[in-house]
Amino acid sequence: MTSEPIYKVIFYNQGQVYEIYARNVYQSDLWGFLEIEEFIFGERTQLIVDPAEEKLKTEFSSIKRCFIPMHAVVRIDEVEKEGTCKITEVKGGNIAQFPYPTVAPRPKRD
Repeated sequence: MTSEPIYKVIFYNQGQVYEIYARNVYQSDLWGFLEIEEFIFGERTQLIVDPAEEKLKTEFSSIKRCFIPMHAVVRIDEVEKEGTCKITEVKGGNIAQFPYPTVAPRPKRD
């Protein structure tokens, strides 16, 4: 009996690194985006509450499907079981966001 796969997705979002767990991850029909569905959060069986996980839980609680830009994705792993969701600050060390091209405006023609 095989259980459903669980994916750990790590991506950049506004100067922070998000680490979340989900059951479905696939390439979107929207060009350049990754779709994530069925988010998994830890159970409340522990006495200690992690504020980062609670923030993620409230941020993604009403979201059915999330579209993440491909250039923001750091890593996707298939894991045996879910872990703790995290948000960490990017501290300008040796980790840098992958640059993406900017589109220059077209000159006006008369």
